Amino acid sequence: MAGNSISKGAMWLLMGLLIIGLGGFGVTHLGGTVRSIGSVGTAEIDVQIYARALRNEISAASAEAGRNINLAEAQEMGLDRRVLARLVSRAALEHEAAALGISVGDETLRDEILSIPAFQGLDGSFDREAYRFALQQSGLNEAEFEAQIRAETAASLVQGAALTGLAAPQAQIDTLLRYLGERRSLGFAMLDRGDLKTGLPTPSDEDLRAYHQSHLPDFTTPEARRITYVQVTPEMLLDTVEVDEAALREAYEAREDEFNTPERRLVERLVFADEAAARDAMARIEGGEAFETLVAERGLEMADIDLGDVSAADLGAAAASVFEAETGVVTGPVETNLGPALFRVNAVLAARSTPFDEAVPQLREALAADRARRVIDTLAQEADDLLAGGATLEDVARETEMELGEIAWHPGLSEGIAGYPAFREAAASVQQGDYPQIAQLGDGGAFALRLDGIEQPRILPLDDVREAVTRGWRAQAVVAALKAQAEPAIAALRAGESFAAQGLTPTELEDITRRDYRADAPPDFIETVFSMTEGEVRVIEGAGRIHILRLGAIKPPAEDDPDLARIAESLRAQVESDLGQDMFQILADDIRARAGVTLDQAAINAVHANFN
Repeated sequence: MAGNSISKGAMWLLMGLLIIGLGGFGVTHLGGTVRSIGSVGTAEIDVQIYARALRNEISAASAEAGRNINLAEAQEMGLDRRVLARLVSRAALEHEAAALGISVGDETLRDEILSIPAFQGLDGSFDREAYRFALQQSGLNEAEFEAQIRAETAASLVQGAALTGLAAPQAQIDTLLRYLGERRSLGFAMLDRGDLKTGLPTPSDEDLRAYHQSHLPDFTTPEARRITYVQVTPEMLLDTVEVDEAALREAYEAREDEFNTPERRLVERLVFADEAAARDAMARIEGGEAFETLVAERGLEMADIDLGDVSAADLGAAAASVFEAETGVVTGPVETNLGPALFRVNAVLAARSTPFDEAVPQLREALAADRARRVIDTLAQEADDLLAGGATLEDVARETEMELGEIAWHPGLSEGIAGYPAFREAAASVQQGDYPQIAQLGDGGAFALRLDGIEQPRILPLDDVREAVTRGWRAQAVVAALKAQAEPAIAALRAGESFAAQGLTPTELEDITRRDYRADAPPDFIETVFSMTEGEVRVIEGAGRIHILRLGAIKPPAEDDPDLARIAESLRAQVESDLGQDMFQILADDIRARAGVTLDQAAINAVHANFN
C-alpha cells in the first residue's frame, strides 16, 4: 500500500510541475517573489502547486459544465477552498513526516525520478536535459524539486502507515447485505376506471372550484423571463444557398469511399509457427474439431484473433481464399507476413454502390449547411457591428437575415430556441440593461437576446384551465370511487381470503428485493412493500387507479445470489474508502492542531489575480 501511495503522490506533484506550456506561475507581491501561500508547522504550501491545483480544479469543473468557468464562479462553488483544504492536509502530513524523522533515501528518490516518462528520451532512457529544462520552466532548481519529492513521498508514507490495515466491520457489511438482499413475496391487483361498477359522477362547478383551490400549485405559472431575441440557423438559410453541380461532383469524388464500398468480411485469423502446424490444425478442423478449441490451446482469447471487418485489399495473398469462403467456414493455411494462418469468415458485408444522382440530396444538404454556416459567420459579424453601433434587436432583424422572436422563458422550457443549451444559459443569466451580444448556437447558428422583464408566478383562473382541472378531479374521483368499491374485498383479504374469491386477478411476485424495479407499478411500490408486515394489506393510490397489495413471506437473503457477492465487495470497498478518508481527516486535523496553520491571504489573492 505504501508503495502505491508513494508512486501516486510523486506523480501528482510531478505532473503539476511539468505543465511546460504554462511556465512558472511567478507571483510577485509587495516587492518580492512569493514562494509560499502558507504553512503547517515546518511544511510550506508552495504557491505554484496551489495555483496549478486550482487551475486543474477549475478546468475539471469547466469540462463537466460544458463551458468555461471563471475564478469568481469557482469561488462561489467553493473550488478554491477545496483545493486549499487539500493542500493544507498534505502539508500537515509533510510536517508530521519531518517531525518523525521519516525521509526517503537517495536510491528511492533516484528510481522515482528515472521512472517518470516526462524525463525520458525517445529511447526510453533518462534525459537529463529534458529534466533540467522542465524544472527551469517550472521555476525550480534540481535541489528544490528533489526536496519536494522527498517531502511528498515521506508524507505518503505517513498517510499509508495511518491507513494500513483498515477493514470494514463485518457486522456493518452483513447488516447492509441483509437490508439489500431481503426477499419478499406478495400478490397485488390493479383497479382502474374500467373496473368501476358505477358510473363516474359529473363534476359541478363547485366541485371544480374546490379542486382548483386545493391544487393551486398545479395551476400556477412559473416565474418567466420575457426575452426578445434574434436568431439565424443553417437550416433557416438552406433554401437560399446555391450549390452548383461542379461542387456536388467534387464533393462526391472526395467522399467516394463513403458512397462506394467494396465487399468486406468479418474475419478471424489464427497464425502458426510453421506450415506443418497449420496443416495439422486444419486437419483437426476438417475432422470436426472446433476452431475455438484450437484458439484456447494457444492460450488466446477470441478477441485476440479478431481482425474485424476487412476488405480484399487488407488481406493481401489471403484475399482469394477468404473471399471465396462461405460464412462460418475455416480456410487455409495461407501464408501471411506473420506466418501460415487459418482464417474463419464470420459474416459477409455486401459491397455498396451509391451513384452520383442518388447521393446528390445528401451532398447538397451537407454543402448547403456548410456554406450556410460561413454565411452566418459574416452575418453574425454584421449584426455584432450593428449592435455595437447602438442598433436594437429589432433593427438587426430588419437589416439582416436574422429573425426576431419573443419568448417567456423559464428553466423547464426547452422548445424552439430554448432547446439550445447556449440560449438557456444566456437566458438564465441575462439582466435588464445588459448590452445584447451575438453568441453562437450549437449547430453553427447565432443569436442575441434582451431581457424585457420578469413575469412573476400567477395563479391561472379556473376558466383558463377548466379542462385540466376536470381531468384532475376525475382522476381523484375515480380513486375515491375505486377505494369505496374495494373496501369489502380489502377487508376479506385482511381476513385471509384469496384475491380470486373477491373477483380479482392478482400478479404474484416471489422473492423480490429492494433492488428490484417494476415498470407496471407505482413509483413508491418497492418502498411500500418493504415497509409492510407479513399478511398486511395496503392500497397505493395512483393517477386514476389503485393497487391493492397483500404481503406474503419475508425471507432472508439467498445464499447463492451472485449479485450479493458483487455487492458485498463493492460495499466493503466503499466502507473502507470512507473509513480511510475519515481516518486521514482525523490525522490531518490532529497534526494541524498541534503544528498550527498559517495562511498568507495576500499571497493567495496574488495567485487569484493571475486568473483574471
